[in-house]
Amino acid sequence: MAKQYRILVFGKPGCAKCKQLNQRLDELLAQPEWADFEKCYYDLGTPDGLVAFCRTECLNPQRLPALVVARFNEATQAYDYVPNRAPGAADPVCKASRLYQHVGLQTDYTEAGRGLLSPPMLTAILHEARA
Repeated sequence: MAKQYRILVFGKPGCAKCKQLNQRLDELLAQPEWADFEKCYYDLGTPDGLVAFCRTECLNPQRLPALVVARFNEATQAYDYVPNRAPGAADPVCKASRLYQHVGLQTDYTEAGRGLLSPPMLTAILHEARA
């Protein structure tokens, strides 16, 4: 049976930040609280990864790693991106890493973001997907 939520993670080969994000998500999703989520990793060095990345229509390739959350749609038997209910609203936890169109994150490499997608950011996004 399909999990209710899928986290689509986008990264590239040899990227330390991509590896760190995957480890953080694996640790988080190993907790019983997040049993309704699964992770799917997409390597942008592959055709499948590039196609999935392009289908998000909202990620910046210069802000990898990135992730988008999708919810399983019983009617279509497919996953649909969870829409951001407040596009453009200030987010005290995710700040400029938060996506505008969908529930998700992309790495903010400015001095303010320091290139980190922290565990509090990840849990905030998962809670938002459920809301």
